[in-house]
Amino acid sequence: MEPIQVVKSIVTPLDKKNVDTDQIISKEFLKRIERTGFGKYLFYHWRFQEDGSEQPDFVLNQPLYSGSKILVAHENFGCGSSREHAPWAIGDYGFRVVIAPSFADIFYNNCMKNGILPIRLPVAQVEEILHKAAYRVVVDLPNQEILGEDGAIYPFDIDPYQKKMLVNGWDEISLTYLYEEQIVAYEKNNARQAAL
Repeated sequence: MEPIQVVKSIVTPLDKKNVDTDQIISKEFLKRIERTGFGKYLFYHWRFQEDGSEQPDFVLNQPLYSGSKILVAHENFGCGSSREHAPWAIGDYGFRVVIAPSFADIFYNNCMKNGILPIRLPVAQVEEILHKAAYRVVVDLPNQEILGEDGAIYPFDIDPYQKKMLVNGWDEISLTYLYEEQIVAYEKNNARQAAL
């Protein structure tokens, strides 16, 4: 995974509560086994009209937010199914950080495992960020704070293990490889003990 340390971006305000995984990526687009290629389907039924043209009012279709790496939404983001394609679509679209007051537990953990930083902030702080027009921030994961262009500081909590994984760009497989020598030594010793 690509490490996350400091992310600088304008925030994309998705002013909705209870965004479920089927709204993030609808079931008809789950035909790939790779983790890539889902970004073009992110929020598809909100982004596009029935004729395939863009829905001009939807925030992702507004040029101001093109290239944004930080999505901000309301409570219970990622609810619904355990669909891992949801964080895949968010990451493939280009978002590295999702900020909300709360997340569905499975979605939250799936984000961590797929190189996306989910940040929980109090409702009042999320409301504040959502309603600042064209707001640019710096998300500083090592120091666990969001720095707004207006001087606002929003500290956030994260599990130390998850933080280490994201800062280093490790998934569970790459973490296992870090201990390859010890694993090989253990297996050799175990085989020797079994032969005695």
